[in-house]
Amino acid sequence: MDPFNLPTAVDTGVVKIGDGIPYAGGPRGKLDVYVQQNPRGNAPVLMFIYGGGWNRGERWEYDFVGRALAARGFVTVIPDYRLVPEVTYPAFLYDIAVAAKWVEDNIGTFGGNADKLFMAGHSAGAYNAVMMGLDPSFFNDAGCTLKVRGVAGLAGPYDFYPFEFNEVREAFGYAANPEGTQPVRLVTADAPPMFLATGNLDLIVKTDNTTALAAKLRENSVPVEERYYDGIGHMEIVTALGAMLRWRAPVLDDMVNFYSSLGALDA
Repeated sequence: MDPFNLPTAVDTGVVKIGDGIPYAGGPRGKLDVYVQQNPRGNAPVLMFIYGGGWNRGERWEYDFVGRALAARGFVTVIPDYRLVPEVTYPAFLYDIAVAAKWVEDNIGTFGGNADKLFMAGHSAGAYNAVMMGLDPSFFNDAGCTLKVRGVAGLAGPYDFYPFEFNEVREAFGYAANPEGTQPVRLVTADAPPMFLATGNLDLIVKTDNTTALAAKLRENSVPVEERYYDGIGHMEIVTALGAMLRWRAPVLDDMVNFYSSLGALDA
């Protein structure tokens, strides 16, 4: 991701105000915070969760995402979380909930409004973000009382049982109830509104995942927006958030418009 994080390739007018802030113990229990250079205060909070098959990824790789979202008015939080094989499901989801608890307790210091918490994620991170919206037990276990106001999932796996690939079996194969790990099986009328997007050239996570989850949300009368971007593959959908490749697809505009429709950027 280095080319996307070069100073000439990222959004300006943004400050990385928090770098490696501990939210939990251990080397992976850290997060970064991005804000506009001249923040207006009481801003919505957007937690972005990166992907990597639950076994790789670093928050610094997504500096370009943090800056892109902060430039649009969000106090943006990017946490690391524990990875396979150190942990398996559901530990990485619990980590995200603990990061949300940190947001609840601390984000006001950074100009954010914890009551306007939104989630976004790419690939495995989209799964994690969606699960925060679908299963309140993770927030409950972390002592977090916040409500997720809306979720944006980019190229996420939401319907992948039985577990076909080793990467997935290593992360989820020990789950006591494998089918209960699947977002498509957890949708209720209480789910938050969702923006689900994928590229029609994605060869890593099938577009059927997006279609299936969107259908389940509609069955339960949950507002959902779908986007299928022509000529976009699995990684392009997230790199298109950055200033350098934003011309490839209007992913950032579509996400921000979705959050705006939920009142995220209202004064």
